[in-house]
Amino acid sequence: MEFSFSEEQLMIRQAARDYAQRELFLDVIERDEKSIYPEKHVKALAELGFMGMMVDPKYDGGGMDAVSYVLAMEEISKVDSSVAVIMSVNNSLVCWGLETFGNEEQKEKWLKPLARGEKIGAFLLSEPEAGSDATSQRTTAEDHGDFYLLNGTKNWITNGNTASTYLVIAQTDTSAGHKGINAFIVDRHSAGISVGPHENKMGMRSSDTHSVMFTDVKVPKENRIGENGFGFKFAMQTLDGGRIGIAAQALGIASGAYELAVKYAKQRKAFGTEIINHQAVAFKLADMAVKIETARLLVLKAAWLKDQHKPYGIASAMAKQYCADIAMEVTTEAVQIHGGYGYVKEYHVERLMREAKLTQIYEGTSEIQKVVISRAISRNEINF
Repeated sequence: MEFSFSEEQLMIRQAARDYAQRELFLDVIERDEKSIYPEKHVKALAELGFMGMMVDPKYDGGGMDAVSYVLAMEEISKVDSSVAVIMSVNNSLVCWGLETFGNEEQKEKWLKPLARGEKIGAFLLSEPEAGSDATSQRTTAEDHGDFYLLNGTKNWITNGNTASTYLVIAQTDTSAGHKGINAFIVDRHSAGISVGPHENKMGMRSSDTHSVMFTDVKVPKENRIGENGFGFKFAMQTLDGGRIGIAAQALGIASGAYELAVKYAKQRKAFGTEIINHQAVAFKLADMAVKIETARLLVLKAAWLKDQHKPYGIASAMAKQYCADIAMEVTTEAVQIHGGYGYVKEYHVERLMREAKLTQIYEGTSEIQKVVISRAISRNEINF
C-alpha cells in the first residue's frame, strides 16, 4: 500500500497552506465576528484553480484527483472553515453533480463558469421539515409541458445569496414518494425567487447561509438533470462525495486546533516549565495526534476509492462521522490546554471549536452516517 503523495499533490497542498496561513489568517477573526462574506478570498481560490478542482479540463476545471482536493480542503479548514465550505459546496456538490449527471448542453452552459470560479453554485436539498429525512420534500415542481413551475422553501443553504446557479431538489409527483423527486438547474436570478436574511450562526459565520423561497418559478424542461424521477438518487450520490469534503474539513479543523495547542503548550510555562512537559497536557496532545492521524487515513481512503472509481459511499460515511466527532473532541481539548486564553477570540481555538460542531450536523448528521454504516453491516457489505 502506497502512503506517499505525488509531487503534484504536495504542490497543491503547499499552495493551499500558503494561502491559508498568509492570507486567510489575517482577517479570519474579523470576518467571523461581523459575518463578512469572504469575497476576495473566493476570487483568489478561483484564480488558484480551487473552485473546480476535480472537473475535467475540457469543462475548464483543474483535472485534479480527490486526494489533492482533500489535501487542499484540510489546509484551508485549518484556518477558516467558512471559506472551506464555500469551496466544498462548489466542488463536491455542484460541479461534481453537474459533471457526473448533467448532459453536454448543461455542462457547457452551467458547469464551465462554475469550474472557473466565475460563478458560484448552491445545492438546495434541506427544507424546514426535510432535513435528515430527505424523502419528505415539500418543494414541488409542477410539470407544465415545456417548463416546470417551482414552489416551496429551502433552508440552511450555503452560498444561498451569492450563488448564481442553484441545484434544486423538488417533488414532481407527490404520489410516487422518493421516485417522484427530480433535480433541477435553476438560475438564481429567475423571477419568483426570494432569499431570506443571513443566518446568525454559532460558527462558520462568514459563509453565506440563507433560506431560499420559490414562488411560481419557471424552470425550462431542459434544466432537469437526468431522467424523470432521478432526483433523489442524484442527491444521495452527490452527498456521498460531498461527505468526503466535509470529512476533510473536519480533519482540518482538528489538525488546526492541534497545531495551535502544541505551539501554545511549548510556550506557556507553569510550575517552572513549559506545560508540554506536564504529563496531563502531553497525554492530551498524544491522544489528539492519534485521533487526527486515524481521521486522516479514513479521509484519504475514501478519496482514493473515489479516484479509483470504486464504491466509496460507506468509506465516506465512516470518514465523515469519525472526523466530525474527533473535531469536536480535539477542539475541546485545545481550548482546555489554552486555559482561559482558549476562551477568547484572539487565540482562535474557540472559533475552531464552534466551527467543529457544524461538521456533525450538515451533509448528513453523525447519526445518519451511523444509519448508513449499520445498514451496510446488515447487508454484509463491510468485511475486514
